[in-house]
Amino acid sequence: MELNQAEIITALVTPFDSQNHLDLTVLKHLTKHLVQTGSQGFVIGGTTGETPTLTHAEKLTLYQKFSQFVPADLPVIAGCGTNNTQATLEFINEVAQIERIDYALVVVPYYNKPDQDGMKAHFEYLNEHSKLPIIIYNIPGRTGVKMEKETIVELAQLEKIVGIKQCGPLEDLRYILEKTEDFVVFTGEDAQALAAKELGATGVISVAAHIYGKEMTKMYRLLATGEVAKAKSLQEKLLPKMQALFMYPSPSPVKAVLKAQGFAVGGLRLPLLALNKEKKANLAQALGLAKDALEHELSLELEVK
Repeated sequence: MELNQAEIITALVTPFDSQNHLDLTVLKHLTKHLVQTGSQGFVIGGTTGETPTLTHAEKLTLYQKFSQFVPADLPVIAGCGTNNTQATLEFINEVAQIERIDYALVVVPYYNKPDQDGMKAHFEYLNEHSKLPIIIYNIPGRTGVKMEKETIVELAQLEKIVGIKQCGPLEDLRYILEKTEDFVVFTGEDAQALAAKELGATGVISVAAHIYGKEMTKMYRLLATGEVAKAKSLQEKLLPKMQALFMYPSPSPVKAVLKAQGFAVGGLRLPLLALNKEKKANLAQALGLAKDALEHELSLELEVK
């Protein structure tokens, strides 16, 4: 499947075992389930995958092992970005040697807060030297800086800058779609999944697809067949559940649900914490479940109503 055909790309969690080491067996099991529930591609090693707390060696192991069991026809995007341009390039080109890694996800540089010229220079340098095509990750809430829509449109003209995961106002998304050609645009906001698709985006890079992949797939199918009112009704039902998965630092909520569903994804690495009993109860109620639902075995198919 080509990237511009992949409507639902899941930003994968990274499972850890009881010793807080990578658990690749669980990842394989989870990936198979996600493919069955509608995922058409994956981001491995993104924010949801807790890469800020993975070592360089762990990232390479994660990407190498994942590439061995992910279905060969699905696009794979590997998190490669940092706030150090040269280090980002070196890591991209190291990852490029791994078979089945198709794209590098490169976040807008964080913490050192470049201006628009600095952002352009960062991506222009990567475009010139990268051995992988690049997807920009624009997420101001995490980076502290926003890549403006005009900057994105400029960078979209470069050969190896092939797409974007855009987190921000729909007005910016619309502008990017109107001003670019042959540029793959995903919203990075689950809550915008339907609206972005209506505007012409390829789809969504999603956290909620871990839990609600079937429903999200159905929503897009309804839209494709012209049943817009039904698609919007389903989105309205999904919206509070999508928001609930971010009521505590991600990926702690989605990991809590996956654990209750039988996927031994483990805890989180500091400074993030797994949800305690009180927070799990709050999350369960926000998802429309019984207060103690996440303390017991949970169905793989949660009711959406």
